Amino acid sequence: MSKLNTNSNAYIIIYSAVLVVIVAFLLAFVYQALKPMQDANVALDVKKQILYSLNIRDLDGAAAEAKYAEVVKAEADKDGRKYYMCNIDGQNVLVVQLKGMGLWGGISGYIALHDQKQPKVFGAYFNHESETAGLGAEIKDSQAWQEKFIGKRIYDDNYDVVLSVVKKVEDPETQVDVVTGATLTSVGVDAMIKDCLKDACANAFALFEDIMKQGSSAKEANVEPKSEED
Repeated sequence: MSKLNTNSNAYIIIYSAVLVVIVAFLLAFVYQALKPMQDANVALDVKKQILYSLNIRDLDGAAAEAKYAEVVKAEADKDGRKYYMCNIDGQNVLVVQLKGMGLWGGISGYIALHDQKQPKVFGAYFNHESETAGLGAEIKDSQAWQEKFIGKRIYDDNYDVVLSVVKKVEDPETQVDVVTGATLTSVGVDAMIKDCLKDACANAFALFEDIMKQGSSAKEANVEPKSEED
């Protein structure tokens, strides 16, 4: 019986192939085992971001879940954008999902609106995929910069978006100054706000009026409103 030649090309190729298959199987198994936990963490992170836009911060996982369930009364979707009807201390607040492009990649966030007649910013939170730490990443890391949006007027009398991020603030009622050293990322935030908020107010109130009507009809019929999954 001939001895196996472990230095042959055939042996090396077969050994490598078997090893790759085993490693791939193990990675797939670990991925499937951890996926529910990963999905739960992603969902919790989204809820925390929405709470940040409502000026609710510094909550751990369980506290954030409980607070989200308390303040978020309804969710809706239109044209691929999500809207959230919230109630903070008896005040109705609408949270709008934002998506755009920064200097090096995607940026996102949530902005909360209140006062239906003349909507103003209740709170804001921004996120990014790959902006530079200490510069563009400040749109996420700087709570102080996010808080500059609070109280700013969003629309003019024609419901055109006037909320903006600028290099030199001339109208403190509607403008926020750019992040220092991150002008291009700030320009991306400005474009994202204008694009995502141009129809947001009308969309949000129309969606939530439908939700409220569905809820009222269900109550009158003495049944609970059904979710889309039902």
